[in-house]
Amino acid sequence: MTEQPHITVLLQEAVAALLTDPTGYYVDGTFGRGGHSSLLLSKLAPEGRLLGIDKDMAAVAVARERFGADPRFAIAQGSFAQLASLVEAAGMKGKVAGVLLDLGVSSPQLDEAKRGFSFMQDGPLDMRMDQTCGQSAADWVNSASEAEIARVLKEYGEERFAKRMARALVTERQKAPFTRTGRLAEVIKAANPAWEKGKHPATRAFQAIRIQVNNELGDLESVLEQAVEVLAPGGRLVVISFHSLEDRLVKRFIRRQEQGDPLPPGLPVQDHQLNRRLKSCGKPVMPGETEVAANPRARSAVMRVAEKL
Repeated sequence: MTEQPHITVLLQEAVAALLTDPTGYYVDGTFGRGGHSSLLLSKLAPEGRLLGIDKDMAAVAVARERFGADPRFAIAQGSFAQLASLVEAAGMKGKVAGVLLDLGVSSPQLDEAKRGFSFMQDGPLDMRMDQTCGQSAADWVNSASEAEIARVLKEYGEERFAKRMARALVTERQKAPFTRTGRLAEVIKAANPAWEKGKHPATRAFQAIRIQVNNELGDLESVLEQAVEVLAPGGRLVVISFHSLEDRLVKRFIRRQEQGDPLPPGLPVQDHQLNRRLKSCGKPVMPGETEVAANPRARSAVMRVAEKL
């Protein structure tokens, strides 16, 4: 299948929230196909710098092709969970004016059958954003216990029929190991007794397996902590989430940083001793009707912005 163009979600809103100083140093922790990076570079002064990060080798190749000649730009292949070390290697430690995280999967990853993310097209059961390392979806589905599969589908996919699906997967893999997305989707579909209107019955399960294989929530927790460390005072953290688990994690993290260190009630401490590290900037931002109509994949996006104190 021909790769579909990737439409960047909340493009103008994210860059407007992130860019506080045109001469500053910025990090796009999820380069993708470079939508946010491109707009940001168009607004950066000659002294400004942008470090792009992406697990996906295809995204890194796009970055080098599009922006390799721009002296303000550098790309690093890896997880944003390596943020602190990548920032230090780029000589940006303590100078970062903004960190952007656009979570989830890019359209090219979803639309390319051989990447194994899609339940709509048959392809190898992979789902790794970085195909050079780690356990593929096939490896995990064929080796995890029934209880572990049920837990992942329930926790990461919020799938209410997780136990039924896990039982079906274990039964079917005993006949033959899972190697293709088409067969996995069919088994999950058959085990789903109540389909949500307008949603493929394997949607939540595929999301859950993808999150598990890529350690998405673990990496997100890690990068949020590191972002606070690498940001200079006044620097912005901008996070775009696409499902409730991610957004809840981001919201709670910002709230904890706003409140400061947890202390026993009644302890006589002054406000400045609470170690508050962030302040929330405005309300969550969602795409408008026009953007959702043009790009249905934007419908679940939520953007949160915080500033380092």
